[in-house]
Amino acid sequence: MAYEIKRFPYDGTVDADGHILEPPDLWEQYLEQKYVDRALRIGVDDDGYEYLEIDRTPSKRSRRGSLGLLGAMGSTDMRPRPDRRYADNMPFGSCDPAERLQLMAEENLEYCLLYPTIGLLWEVELTDPELSLAYCRAYNRWIADFCRDSGGKLVPIAQLTLLDVEGSAAELERAVKDGCKGAWVNPFNHNRVIHGERQHDPLFQKCCELDVPFAIHPTFTPHAAAAGIFDWPREGRAWGEAIWLRSIVQQALISFFSLGTLERFPDLRLGVLEAGSGWIGALLDRLDAYSDSLNIKKNSASELFARQCFISGDPDETAAPHVIEHVGAQCFMWATDYPHPDHPHTWVDDLTRYAQTLSPATRQLVLGDNVKRIYRLAP
Repeated sequence: MAYEIKRFPYDGTVDADGHILEPPDLWEQYLEQKYVDRALRIGVDDDGYEYLEIDRTPSKRSRRGSLGLLGAMGSTDMRPRPDRRYADNMPFGSCDPAERLQLMAEENLEYCLLYPTIGLLWEVELTDPELSLAYCRAYNRWIADFCRDSGGKLVPIAQLTLLDVEGSAAELERAVKDGCKGAWVNPFNHNRVIHGERQHDPLFQKCCELDVPFAIHPTFTPHAAAAGIFDWPREGRAWGEAIWLRSIVQQALISFFSLGTLERFPDLRLGVLEAGSGWIGALLDRLDAYSDSLNIKKNSASELFARQCFISGDPDETAAPHVIEHVGAQCFMWATDYPHPDHPHTWVDDLTRYAQTLSPATRQLVLGDNVKRIYRLAP
């Protein structure tokens, strides 16, 4: 299905979480020489299907032949085939900065924050902290180059790993000097240390020192915890994955309240991305009620969220517009997720309906001003 380009009617709009499709040889080109033989790369098996190779090992989590579907937003045919190659299925604007700027101009987007695609797939299977950080460094150098000549319109966000906190703090400082405007990590780590734990404080401290936000973005996640509760049948596994993805993001977020992380770092700007946003009101209500019932003498979760947090939702959400004022309009933003296949290609129509339910002041915040403020994009 071809991506239909429409113009969004409101000026000053910012995509808080768009994606690019990395070139297949990114890690071979941008890794330090000592790691090149262990590069993240795309191989082809004896049947002609592409597969993701992680540290010289074929991925077990990414289905063979599935890489050619990563840019299939709006497609109704999601069957892997040998003839559906990753490099041959890159939609307009997904892998070329000039095209992305043209697409943004046609859709009336002022800025686009960019996140990876292949970069979302590998950490679930890689437990080596040194190589994980090297993969992050390679991607960060590339995305900075990708965005460099865009006049600030394409915004690079650094990928980090919680497997090496001190190394990630150092990489964040390097990446910010190179142009990155924030950082993100996945919702789990192989050390099984929840995000808000003090072990991660050096990274939060570095975010505060550099005045950049820190966000949690969904990736492929381990199945072990979910498998310990239910055995999802194959025909329902995608639904189970969707539930697990949001649940693990919520657990990571809760740790920042329960462990006092936001109070230790009152200048930390913490974000939750691509897990919807309509649920945040109910979650904060529950956390507030729990702390009240136990007479916990801390700032309420609602107060902390309103002060320091932000959440990005989807244009087709219907409940989210009704919780924005309750939680705090300064906390919300939206994203296209372009060009990923798990979101529709109709974001302009969907976001127009979404925006029309908001007051003019709230609309301006949610569509763009919040992202500009939090990521320091405004002049």
